[in-house]
Amino acid sequence: MEVRSASIDQSVASRGQPDFRPEKVADGELETGATDKKKDAAATLGTDQDGKDDSAFPRGIKLALILGSSYLSMFLVALDRLIVTTAIPKITDEFHTVTNVGWYGSAYLLTNCAFQLFFGKLYVVYSIKLVFLTSILIFEIGSAVCGSAPTSNAFIVGRAIAGVGSAGIFSGAITILVYCLPLHRRPFYQGLFGAVFGVANVISPLLGGAFTDSTATWRWCFYINLPVGAFSIICIACLFRIPDQKITHLRTRQKLAQLDGPGLLTLLSGVTCLLLALEWGGTTYSWNNGRIIALLAIAVVLLICFIGIQIACPKTATIPPSIFVQRSIMTGSLAMFTSGATMMITFYYLPIWFQAIEETSAVESGLRILPLVIAQVTGSLAGGIGIQKMGYYTPFMMAGIIMMAVGAGLLTVLQVDTSEGEWIGYQIPYGIGLGITLQAPLLASQTVLAVQDVSIGTSLMFFSQLLGGSIFVSVGQNLFDNYFIEGLNGVPGVDVATILEEGATAITNISEPAKSVVVAAYNNALKKVFIAGLAMACFTLLGASGMEWKSVKKTVSEEDSER
Repeated sequence: MEVRSASIDQSVASRGQPDFRPEKVADGELETGATDKKKDAAATLGTDQDGKDDSAFPRGIKLALILGSSYLSMFLVALDRLIVTTAIPKITDEFHTVTNVGWYGSAYLLTNCAFQLFFGKLYVVYSIKLVFLTSILIFEIGSAVCGSAPTSNAFIVGRAIAGVGSAGIFSGAITILVYCLPLHRRPFYQGLFGAVFGVANVISPLLGGAFTDSTATWRWCFYINLPVGAFSIICIACLFRIPDQKITHLRTRQKLAQLDGPGLLTLLSGVTCLLLALEWGGTTYSWNNGRIIALLAIAVVLLICFIGIQIACPKTATIPPSIFVQRSIMTGSLAMFTSGATMMITFYYLPIWFQAIEETSAVESGLRILPLVIAQVTGSLAGGIGIQKMGYYTPFMMAGIIMMAVGAGLLTVLQVDTSEGEWIGYQIPYGIGLGITLQAPLLASQTVLAVQDVSIGTSLMFFSQLLGGSIFVSVGQNLFDNYFIEGLNGVPGVDVATILEEGATAITNISEPAKSVVVAAYNNALKKVFIAGLAMACFTLLGASGMEWKSVKKTVSEEDSER
């Protein structure tokens, strides 16, 4: 990046940018937070939040390689979430155990969620390039451990390590985008991130199955990350120019003082306890088991302590109160929580519907949600283009939520005899709406926050989305169990416990007429879960209604003239 002129520095300072002078930071006095009204509108045509001209940004092949590397990194992160699903049977055969199967996916998601806000803070205090490259390296180490794991426990450790790295890649990729493109050009390129996730959701189970059934074995589901990740590391290391983060010139002690150690410790511990309770509750242990109650109680206490620390020490807070109470950030976080909840319910339970009702395999059920994924990719790209043309993201978000809610409502009417045309059609409005909806909160954090605070805002959005998804997958499971058991009460010759333990594939082993009753009960229970997804889709409108109508195209003077 080019060095800014003194006049530009003064202009930035006048818009309320934090003071990074060492004497202000040494005693923990660094102030970060939401911007004032002028800074809210500081993104202009030809100028980003820092007042840089378009010519200051990378162009051509350099820009393509930097962004391409970011997309590849995000693709690997998305791929790793589901690639293990089709490989699990062969993995359990090799390790001679099925006891820890649940942790093969959960370990990755748990650390991914728990470390989101930690990395958001790291990107503020340390070099963006250094933190991002370290995140990829951690992810690569986790992948290498998984690929070479001699035991099930070692494999789980590798998944947890990869999850930590993926947390840094999430917010880091968006942060790099901020420093590579002016605000008015970002919507389309950010939409590509949504498209990348959609493509990865389709490819991951297919790729996992292909590796598992070939001579490469399931281990290449993880080894494949190593050369691709290495390419991203080389491109970012050589081409991405570190922006002028004055705080990176501070001494180590001064940087550590900004990391909010007590806050991060209570947050990581609290989120871990909560996610462990959600993972074990209703499956490994009953919800009234002392372990689950203790985990939930500890989680609540620790998260309350975290909030107290943020309020008491706002200048070094992981989430400065001035950022969180900013209207678009608070309501955007709510929208990401509820949209993450409905998204995970749909992506998790719709394939189960296909396996149980249509008696498809895991791979085939993944192919049957292709309409949903293609629609999501289309929505992400169309939303990005539309926002870039119009400037305002809030109306697109409103329209996206309405479409998402319509699609979620259609999924609640799925029946045992629903035709192929119907279940394809039900997925399309949901996918398009979801793709559009997920873009707006991330753009809001880039529009209303100072550029150096974007990583905090972005990590908060991703954290909210992941937390909502984690909680409501568990909520959905409990809804399903309760209604499924209720629907089979008194049915002779049906072992409900066995079906719940073995999953949808156990239905194929049941003979008629009991099978028809079980399938009907399964369908009814899944419909109750989809109703929860519909409720969350509708609640997303509540978050969107509170977001400010900010334009990614307007200049400061244009925003001021409207007040």
